[in-house]
Amino acid sequence: MDSIESLFSYITEHFSVTYKYQALVLLVLGGCAAHLALRFTLKRVRQVAINSAHNWDDVLIKAIDKPLIFGLWILVAYIALTLYPQGPGVQENLQRASDTGVVVLLAWVGYRLISGVEKEFLALRGTSVASADRAAIRATATLARIALSVVLGLMVLQTLGVSISGLLAFGGVGGIAVGFAAKDMLANFFGGLSIHLDRPFTVGDWVRSPDKEIEGTVESIGWRLTCIRTFDQRPLYVPNSTFSHISVENPSRMFNRRIYETIGLRYEDAGCMAAIVIQVRDMLKNHEDIDTRRTLIVNFVSFGPSTLDFFIYVFTKTTVWVDFHQIKEEILLKILTIIHANGADVAFPTQTLQLEQIEQTPPEASL
Repeated sequence: MDSIESLFSYITEHFSVTYKYQALVLLVLGGCAAHLALRFTLKRVRQVAINSAHNWDDVLIKAIDKPLIFGLWILVAYIALTLYPQGPGVQENLQRASDTGVVVLLAWVGYRLISGVEKEFLALRGTSVASADRAAIRATATLARIALSVVLGLMVLQTLGVSISGLLAFGGVGGIAVGFAAKDMLANFFGGLSIHLDRPFTVGDWVRSPDKEIEGTVESIGWRLTCIRTFDQRPLYVPNSTFSHISVENPSRMFNRRIYETIGLRYEDAGCMAAIVIQVRDMLKNHEDIDTRRTLIVNFVSFGPSTLDFFIYVFTKTTVWVDFHQIKEEILLKILTIIHANGADVAFPTQTLQLEQIEQTPPEASL
């Protein structure tokens, strides 16, 4: 930039106004020629990038193509302005404007690069990606844009001659005060950020907490509140900071649902226990809705106070709550049929009272 300034300072001092106009026309024509050459070059480079095996070069080319063209014309305008006599302070203002233009162009490249990377990650994930992944990608891109905007603002202020050291010092003191005043809001913001990044749940998931009375379907995840629709259809608004110090279960991400039941037979049916256990085990192994890759247990387990107990421990293939209960009902009815087919029955709590008769002594024998 200094060499360009010195060159055109020399032109300003040694050439007449006529030559300056001619130089201006030549400069504009040269800018047009450079514009066409740059567009042609970018088109060829873009075509090479499209034909390559990687997509990240496409993202880079798309990020810089338009800013390069605008940067070319900003340079032409800067050179053209140096051809004319300048009053006091004009050169300084021109220098500041050029520096500001360079900063804005670099920020523009940054914004386009962030958008390209965001779109590429979403495309790489595909349409089957979970909503939490898409939310995390968009949240990260948004934070990157915010950070770039802050840096851009500070750099523009610096190029315009504003001392940002005092501004940063004031911002540090003010940040402490704001931090104390808005600590809950900041805690909720960072809680929302952790939800977007860690993805413990997403919109549409069924969640519950063993630490709090929180259970329902996630409707929305904001930067301050998460809305959960409880099963009685009431909206429950939970501050995001709450999720940083409680445990959260996500039943929507279960692979299977478990059936764990203990069934008691009568003591007089002890001879049928072995056959019933074998038949129930075979029935579960052959059931189309039972996931045999998971643990499958059917065993006689205990002598109860009034029952002989055996238990079943299996997992269904489905995780849908309604379908699970239909399958469980069918299995329990089949177990009941097996029990009755073996001449046995399900026990209920009973007690046996043994009465002992005491012989009474005649009154005459006691005298």
